Amino acid sequence: ATPAPLLTEEPRPALLMGDAKTAEKRLQAICCHVFTKEWKYAEELIATANAISAPGKGILAADESIGTIGKRFKGIGVENNRENRRAYRYLLASTPGLGKNISGVILFEESLFEKMPDGSNLVDGFKKEGVILGIKVDKGTRPLPGTDGELYTQGLTDLNLRCKKYYEVGARFAKWRAVVKILPGKGPSANAIQETAHTLARYAAICQDNGLVPIVEPEILMDGAHDLATAQKWTEKVIAACYSALRLQGVLLEGTLLKPNMVLEGADCKTKYSPAAHAAATVTALQRSVPVAVPGITFLSGGQSEEDATINLNALNQPGLGYRPWSLTFSFGRALQKSVLGAWKGKKENVKAAQDMLLLRARANGDANLGKYTGYAAKAGSAQQSTYVKNYAY
Repeated sequence: ATPAPLLTEEPRPALLMGDAKTAEKRLQAICCHVFTKEWKYAEELIATANAISAPGKGILAADESIGTIGKRFKGIGVENNRENRRAYRYLLASTPGLGKNISGVILFEESLFEKMPDGSNLVDGFKKEGVILGIKVDKGTRPLPGTDGELYTQGLTDLNLRCKKYYEVGARFAKWRAVVKILPGKGPSANAIQETAHTLARYAAICQDNGLVPIVEPEILMDGAHDLATAQKWTEKVIAACYSALRLQGVLLEGTLLKPNMVLEGADCKTKYSPAAHAAATVTALQRSVPVAVPGITFLSGGQSEEDATINLNALNQPGLGYRPWSLTFSFGRALQKSVLGAWKGKKENVKAAQDMLLLRARANGDANLGKYTGYAAKAGSAQQSTYVKNYAY
């Protein structure tokens, strides 16, 4: 079937490569072999993915479940109730100037629909700053039968209905976390890799069908004593399997983002590698597995300290690592919020200090995306404290 026209009369600036006619031809080339029907969201998906990948910006991952945020609150002596969760998320949303270095925010469903006491929406502050709203859509992990403690992620049932609802209230991208373990001496099983790739691809296709840019997140955990070369090998294999599955499901790669782990040695590895070594291993794995069509790679922090995550991101954006057609940026949760929570401590009088801390860490990571971070945030708050948790789940 011949695809229906794909552009309105005035293309979005993000698609322009010369004149409007060139932009239309490009979009037709992008979509014609993927879709056999009119794809009303194609332009918007591509524009959103590119906006999130803008230079000097990244994602604030504030999608902790009620249980996980309770663990964070416990560490600062704050009760886990709706009022405190709302106060903390509003602290983030109302931070003046947040949009300078934060292009998108991933939310838990409670936050996306939360109302403030005056009747306004909690997310209005993010919108005011031009921060694009995202939503966590997976339903957590469960043991994968027939494996040695490996996991699968659930949540595909009725995902189309949920995505439609999220789009209607303003969300424009989604996140789904899959977890992969490097088992000692053998790595991830073929079963686990196939399950991860297939489920992420189904999720991505459903999201795009409902207007949401899917963040594809195959996280290889830091658990174990494996060395850097082993982490690089399995990162490459897992990501390559994901893109094979994404193509099979007809996913528009130009309207997606990848959220992988940085290639790091296992938490129990006796050899500790430099940021330059991490960067070389990470970039090599990506060059061998990620298509040029993907606009942005938004790394998770994976249990690194705030400062280590920023330094490693900065190393990824230094000269000499070869061709990197994607924006290599951040989608940090713990590595953006640990010091923020420590500064806040649940007290109204600490809100300004906590917001200043958030802006500092956001600026540091924005500079790291440009390869220009100089270490100025190294001594602030809890920047040096590890956030690693074995078998991390949220």
